Amino acid sequence: MADTHVLFVEDDDVIREATQLALERDGFVVTAVPDGLQGLERFRERHPDIALLDVMVPGLDGVSLCRRIRDESTVPVIMLSARADSIDVVLGLEAGADDYVTKPFDGAVLVARIRAVLRRFGHASGAAGASGADDHGGIEGGGLLRFGDLEVDTEGMEVRKGGAPVALTPTEMRLLLEFSSAPGTVLSRDRLLERVWDYGWGGDTRVVDVHVQRLRGKIGQDRIETVRGFGYKLRG
Repeated sequence: MADTHVLFVEDDDVIREATQLALERDGFVVTAVPDGLQGLERFRERHPDIALLDVMVPGLDGVSLCRRIRDESTVPVIMLSARADSIDVVLGLEAGADDYVTKPFDGAVLVARIRAVLRRFGHASGAAGASGADDHGGIEGGGLLRFGDLEVDTEGMEVRKGGAPVALTPTEMRLLLEFSSAPGTVLSRDRLLERVWDYGWGGDTRVVDVHVQRLRGKIGQDRIETVRGFGYKLRG
């Protein structure tokens, strides 16, 4: 991850400086700022590879900053929250964040999560084993999958609904590819965490639930069905 540029927005001086040093020791280039307005300015100036945003920062809070970033870019965003059960976690994910880490956090855990997100974004085309979709129908050749009015181009990494392009973040694209690889098959939240978020150690299923809701809002509310007690499935 040498030369990977991280934007880090955190108003606590001790946490900001300690985390910056820890990330730099692991080879990251870090731009660290204490408030959201400076964060937005640095984001636009320096085009980082990933953004770490504390939820509670002055000027422009982390959730609002995430929305502004998502309006302009698909760069990965990790939210930092002081409480695992905080509504801010869900708000951050709904604003377009790809993952979150709760404070206090271990530096090694944060680095692992950053690397997991960057791997996902760097290899979206290899996600979900999309070539396996041939066995489930819906494929039209050239990596084009069709589910009703929804078209998924697994080679060009493009999605169209009713012929119109659908803008997905890389995480949303990976999630759709996972569903598209096995239409009609119920996929558990744990499987989706492992395959889409690279969580070999488990994780918070709210990440899955919020991203499924975001994906539904883009491809159709009835396209992904909830199977209570088990998970989700894509309707073929």
